[in-house]
Amino acid sequence: MAEQTTFTEADRADGIEPDMVDQNHAPKSDAPTAPAVTPMNMIQALNSAIDVKMTEDKNVLSFGEDAGYFGGVFRVTDQLQQKHGLTRSFDAPISETGIVATALGMATYGLRPVVEIQFADYIYPAYDQLVSEAAKIRYRSGGQFTTPITVRSPYGGGIFGGQTHSQSPESLFTHIAGLKVVIPSNPYDAKGLLIAAIEDDDPVIFFEPKRLYNGPFDGWHEKPVSPWKAQDLAQVPTGKYVEPLGKARIMKEGADVTVLAYGTMVWVALAGAEHAGVDAEVIDLRSLVPLDIETIEASVKKTGRCVIVHEAPRTSGFGAELSALVQERCFYHLEAPIARVTGWDTPYPHAFEWEYFPGPQRVADALKAVMSGGR
Repeated sequence: MAEQTTFTEADRADGIEPDMVDQNHAPKSDAPTAPAVTPMNMIQALNSAIDVKMTEDKNVLSFGEDAGYFGGVFRVTDQLQQKHGLTRSFDAPISETGIVATALGMATYGLRPVVEIQFADYIYPAYDQLVSEAAKIRYRSGGQFTTPITVRSPYGGGIFGGQTHSQSPESLFTHIAGLKVVIPSNPYDAKGLLIAAIEDDDPVIFFEPKRLYNGPFDGWHEKPVSPWKAQDLAQVPTGKYVEPLGKARIMKEGADVTVLAYGTMVWVALAGAEHAGVDAEVIDLRSLVPLDIETIEASVKKTGRCVIVHEAPRTSGFGAELSALVQERCFYHLEAPIARVTGWDTPYPHAFEWEYFPGPQRVADALKAVMSGGR
């Protein structure tokens, strides 16, 4: 018997209207299909972001030291060469200057290179190319050229990397007009922010907290490592989505004190607030430039207190800029001096990792101090 494909009165009796009948005689659904979601660690989320953009846009390519065939020292670019070919995912010589200079030329001619600097500690040879060239081309050319470069680099400590594999140089780049600086704290944001960075027409420095690659780290280093899969922010859509640059995330709402953090320090701040027993509002900045100053200002005016946490050395760290902005905008709402919890003004010491690393106890002490008026 032939399958029925036309509307009948029997259909109406069953609650089916004419425009609902398809070739399979089934009601049509207008409900959107939910995007596929899977648990990912930060490595997998970043890899997915690059893969999504390389699949979508043939002008996107990825390269760096060991970032082609091997897939990067942390495996963030794993299998991209096998999937997208040698001309779009390849290895570069050990020359950070050359990597960024090559990306600069590619970008001015319409490509969107995503380059990997193997460790942030080795980004300094490329500093002149980023500061004097990439950050200035839009201005120098009167808007005729842009440089859509994304520079990825693992940064930060907590892995016993010592002085040459643990640095946090973000403030050297936030100081430069024309550069954007992004630092995610979890897999969901990592993917959405990296896609936004790749699509941005200006150069973006994308620092990846390597201590967070395989799981959240709250700074209690004696405790067992926990995996990402137990975290809500590790549930990552497999397809494309964008998290906008310049928008902070309130990780925990609170009434007593505002904590500003980014990268690994977001998780340390949450642990420190819990340890102190303080009702803190913890804000993950996500991007330092552009900065979501509106969310910061609203929170500090609500709580009347502010603690800033970052891994980088204290002097001229990005926390100093945050402190100045909060003081300028929230002075008459502050009930205590702004506090900073940071790394020390020394090279990162291998033998004294946890004395240098701003841990939850130091955050808790700062929270208790501002709650008592800064004493």
